[in-house]
Amino acid sequence: MSHKKILVIDDSATIRKLVDTHLSAAGYELFLAPTAEDGLRMAEDVRPDLILLDHQLPGTTGYEVCCRLCESPVLKLIPVVVSSTLRNRAYAEYTEMSNVVDMLPKPYTEELLRTTVANALETAAMIVASQTQGTAVPEVIATVGDTDLAGSFAMFGLREVLDFLNNGNKSGVLEVEAERTRIWFYLKEGSIQGVSATGLREQEVERITAGLPQAIENLAPVLKLTLEGRSGAEVDGFLQLLNRKVLDPRLVTRLLLYQAAMLVRLAFTRRLTGFRFEAGRAAPAMYRSLPLDISLLALLVEGAVHDDPAGLPVEASETTFVRRAIRGQNLDRAGLAPRHMKILGLLSEPRTVAELAGLLQWEPLEVRQVLNGFEQAELVQTAARSEGARVVVFESDPRIAQHLRTVLAETATGSQFKVVRDRLALQLFLKRARPEVLVFAAEDSEACTQMRELLAAAADRLSDAKYVLITTEAAARDAADVWRKRLGVVPHQILARPSTTEQLLAAVEKVLEKVAKEPSREVASPQQVAPARAVNPAPAAAASAVANPVTEPTAGVQ
Repeated sequence: MSHKKILVIDDSATIRKLVDTHLSAAGYELFLAPTAEDGLRMAEDVRPDLILLDHQLPGTTGYEVCCRLCESPVLKLIPVVVSSTLRNRAYAEYTEMSNVVDMLPKPYTEELLRTTVANALETAAMIVASQTQGTAVPEVIATVGDTDLAGSFAMFGLREVLDFLNNGNKSGVLEVEAERTRIWFYLKEGSIQGVSATGLREQEVERITAGLPQAIENLAPVLKLTLEGRSGAEVDGFLQLLNRKVLDPRLVTRLLLYQAAMLVRLAFTRRLTGFRFEAGRAAPAMYRSLPLDISLLALLVEGAVHDDPAGLPVEASETTFVRRAIRGQNLDRAGLAPRHMKILGLLSEPRTVAELAGLLQWEPLEVRQVLNGFEQAELVQTAARSEGARVVVFESDPRIAQHLRTVLAETATGSQFKVVRDRLALQLFLKRARPEVLVFAAEDSEACTQMRELLAAAADRLSDAKYVLITTEAAARDAADVWRKRLGVVPHQILARPSTTEQLLAAVEKVLEKVAKEPSREVASPQQVAPARAVNPAPAAAASAVANPVTEPTAGVQ
């Protein structure tokens, strides 16, 4: 906080209260005087850093107060900002006053008040010194105060900045600029303790207040008090009520959670310009008393759930969502409801809102809201709906699996291929999806036993699936009954080692063309399914996705 002392000398109770409200929220310590005599006495006692002086006072004027201040060797060095509705007519009187550094026309906005006070405090000492001593004012003013981290949002997003602070367990205050609005994130060891703002438009305050959940809607007056992070006498009284347990802290915590969520959502939907982070700077008493200890992801989802549904983006019914992975992305999920975590578990493959709603037994609106929060956190992205069949390839060799992924990603197949490397990954996939084709390797008795157990456990998910088996050339000639005994199923296609990616794709395409209900066994050797062209002009050992067991590690089931 600033801790600068501001003395306001103004006979209007309304003006004094408004100035106290707005400047206290910015961290200034306010002293209020209704008359010139009270103001002069207070200036002697308090020695403020700045005086905000009304031109028209009961029985006197601001000009006479300035003259009285200049009579004191100490008080004459206090900078004064004069405020009046008379504008130029009043200001002309102060042109020769050495302690007057700026003018503030009435009526003024909150933003103008804060800007004028901040500028006056920054330059006042040099201006007063130059006017009283005749020294020159430097053209370049040194920066006041140190910032540990600052920058613009030209290249970095707000999520990236908050992720960086979270990953580093940083404590302090992050100030984010959004045109005339300032949004303040109070952090402790990387977790968000609370969020407030200054400079909100009146309609924004009303919209946020109107959206309060029913359980805390009677706290709307409190929300208007806390929303802009005020730290004056009103908030001090509010904290006293909390300390005396007149107010339920659980309800107030829910209020501050809602406030933080809506301000975070506002920050992610507004054009941001710059940011500055002050490490070690303490949060206001409100957020120290009732810290949220929550993640950015949880706040984004909370904001999307509580915001007006009319603001949600409109997607086509066939639009699908899939989880995305970003290198270095923060994994903090603190405060995210277990209910909402379920959606992330279902997005390993593209799904529509209708599909997710059916699987979760939720209303589609809630699914859309949670997805919107995940999108803002950049955890999910939309994907084009593929009409092709889902094909899962179980390949335990990491090098072969990676080669398969690369080749399949570069090959237009018309099917959705998923390559998994271990049994657990396959089991998880089968819990979430029903593949049309399962490709797997089984070249010895142990691999067959493990695969039989896995297929039996997932029988309900594989009731309509077709199987492509990869095995040795000798085993590929075994009868159907032999394979039924080994695996519990009869493969629809068998690929003998060595075989290429094109041969695998041809085998998958062939089983997808079958219309018979009962499985029929066909053996596809490399000679029977010859590729029309090479998928990769590299040597066969490198181009083979299902590799030769003599020259490459055996692709077995682990």
